[in-house]
Amino acid sequence: MLNRVAIFSKDSTEKTRNGVSKLIGELKSRNVEICMHKSGGIYPGVIYFHDLSELLQLPDLIFSVGGDGTFLETTIKVKDFGIPIAGVNTGRMGFLANIYADEIGISIDMINRGEYLIIERNLLKLNKPEGLFEENNSYALNEVTIQKSDLSMITINVYVNEVYLNTYWSDGLIISTATGSTAYNLSAGGPILTPDDESIIISPIAPHNMTIRPIIVPGNSKLRMIVEGRSSEFLVTVDYRSRKIPYSESILVGSAGEKIRTIMMNNRDFYSTLRNKLMWGADRRN
Repeated sequence: MLNRVAIFSKDSTEKTRNGVSKLIGELKSRNVEICMHKSGGIYPGVIYFHDLSELLQLPDLIFSVGGDGTFLETTIKVKDFGIPIAGVNTGRMGFLANIYADEIGISIDMINRGEYLIIERNLLKLNKPEGLFEENNSYALNEVTIQKSDLSMITINVYVNEVYLNTYWSDGLIISTATGSTAYNLSAGGPILTPDDESIIISPIAPHNMTIRPIIVPGNSKLRMIVEGRSSEFLVTVDYRSRKIPYSESILVGSAGEKIRTIMMNNRDFYSTLRNKLMWGADRRN
């Protein structure tokens, strides 16, 4: 039974604002105490916070209202608290945010009745360079990428547990979790994994050698990348965050050893989400 919940959102679009308003209304009608992150706009009758540590009592769960990008930001907010995330989709694809706005009331009732599953999802961590992002937030639910910063192709030497894997001549490389397998990795032709899989996917971006293909390595693998190129720097991204760094820096990536807990309603499952979002079977020849 829900007694107290948090909401994280961005006051960015009318659709999102309407979704937040509906969620607040449904929660208030069920006498649920509401805590709202300060980025979500102004609503009467809610408690505002900047960090969950400010609250005297932690919420039972946090609703992420927006798209999958908002969900990724929510991940950073709850990483150290173990609070499950439920995603309300006011964006587009919504592999992570899989509660639709017209289902908010039904979904709250289902959560109150315990009609949901908790899916634990692996996180990656950019271990080096250290301190690249504010508050040491070098954790990724989807992926870490290495990309060229200009028009010139880059060369990426990859080692898995200090064993040489390959040299990639490409526009970049995607290091993806199972959760991120349906994000950038999917666009680059990488494999799809179920969310509870602990493996790591390495997928090249526009490789120069067409025989190069994505590869899956064990989730406890430690990856080291050495990047070379014609310019002075390249781009590193960790989910929605990015920085340019000089070629002299090695990149170390591995499992964070932590997991994010996400809510999947009983009337949803990963395979039906795949079919719906990717329109599998929409071709009459299937």
